[in-house]
Amino acid sequence: MDTPKNRILIVDDQPANAEILVEVLKTYYKCSVALNGEKAIQIANSDTPPDLILLDINMPGISGYEVCRRLKKGDRTENIPVIFVTTLNDEDDETYGFEMGAIDYISKPIRPPVVLARIRTHLALKKALDSLARQNDILEEKVTERTREVQLTRDVTIQSLASLAETRDNETGGHIRRTQNYMFTLAHNMADHPRFSHYLDEYTIKLIYKSAPLHDIGKVGVSDAILLKPGKLTEGEMEEMKQHTVFGKKTIERAEILYKQAGGNSPFLTVAKEIAYSHHEKWDGNGYPNGAKGDEIPIPGRLMALADVYDALISRRVYKPPFAHSKAVDLILKGKGNHFDPDVVDAFDSLQEEFRRIAIEFADFTEEKRLLEL
Repeated sequence: MDTPKNRILIVDDQPANAEILVEVLKTYYKCSVALNGEKAIQIANSDTPPDLILLDINMPGISGYEVCRRLKKGDRTENIPVIFVTTLNDEDDETYGFEMGAIDYISKPIRPPVVLARIRTHLALKKALDSLARQNDILEEKVTERTREVQLTRDVTIQSLASLAETRDNETGGHIRRTQNYMFTLAHNMADHPRFSHYLDEYTIKLIYKSAPLHDIGKVGVSDAILLKPGKLTEGEMEEMKQHTVFGKKTIERAEILYKQAGGNSPFLTVAKEIAYSHHEKWDGNGYPNGAKGDEIPIPGRLMALADVYDALISRRVYKPPFAHSKAVDLILKGKGNHFDPDVVDAFDSLQEEFRRIAIEFADFTEEKRLLEL
């Protein structure tokens, strides 16, 4: 649980709304309230700025959008996480909010557990990114310690971002661990393949393994009504769901910018961005978001495309029961040359028992495990 030293600024022109948030947060955080945008900007630029801002959009004077834009332009305030808390929940409203620099979007009326989960995750992420930005200050003679801390910070960043996606989705931590291990197994198997050996060295395979949990981070930009819908999505809802690949790319790009500002290089974020952006592309060009085809699709995206689909098939979802391993394998093999890179499918075919073992080890439910063991 976060300590009271974390400061949350609540910005809402309606005192009653602000009071509700204060009641939810006051046990865990030091809360301050601004009833207009001008006051919010003043507090954010004070000697004791907030660690995170909950910001309404529809306010007299300076709107929440404009407040966010000004904060992201300020040297002292650009890295303060901003979460919009608003009744505006259309796709265009949310997209515009992310374009202004917000890191998340919560619809009113609020649900206290959701608000607390989002805040915990974003504070953990901010702490990790702040630590990344300070890496250049570590003394050069502490090379071993510095390397350990960089690796730890990277892992914390990944886990913070991945847990953020979990708070928005019905998928579980088991899904993240399974797909991560599927990717590692596929990559190792294909490291000597003539089409992949130039790319899949040990270092890159490690990057793929570390970055894989971020493949669905973009779901932070998709509304709860669509993410949590138990039935089939409409055509319009599906189009919004597809935007999670774009949101994922933009989210990781923000982390890349902070890394570069600190003077560092971030190859693991580059790989994570490729995975998040391209894992729904299809070999025949009928995927999204760009309709990339064949070798146009980055190799990590091709590997995750298969790993993600296999896991979706053998897992229980609100809209489907889990499939048996044999049925999942059959469907993957039928996707050879249309959905998936043919060579990736061939590798999967030779590794299907290893996929089954991973799925059993990290199964979330008894029903899934039982079907996998048949």
